[in-house]
Amino acid sequence: MAYLACAMARSSSTLMRELLLALCLLGLGLFALPPAVYWVGQEVVGEYAAEGGVWGLTLDLWSGVLAANPLALLLVLSPYGIVQTLRLSRRLRRRN
Repeated sequence: MAYLACAMARSSSTLMRELLLALCLLGLGLFALPPAVYWVGQEVVGEYAAEGGVWGLTLDLWSGVLAANPLALLLVLSPYGIVQTLRLSRRLRRRN
């Protein structure tokens, strides 16, 4: 019985750690990624067409997320997806 309680506690802490990681990476995708994309876009392509500069891009991205635009969701969720891909590749490499 104690083993089951310990396993459930470990599972709960793992779930909480994963949830915290997901929330941090979602915050990164929502708040830090738009300015980075804006800066890279200015260096590579030129000025962003909409008015408002970096805030215009950020607000467009946030409205795209609220409207469930697949490209906006892909951009915002990409930090979490990259971390999960790296975790999977590390696990597969260790298995071999």
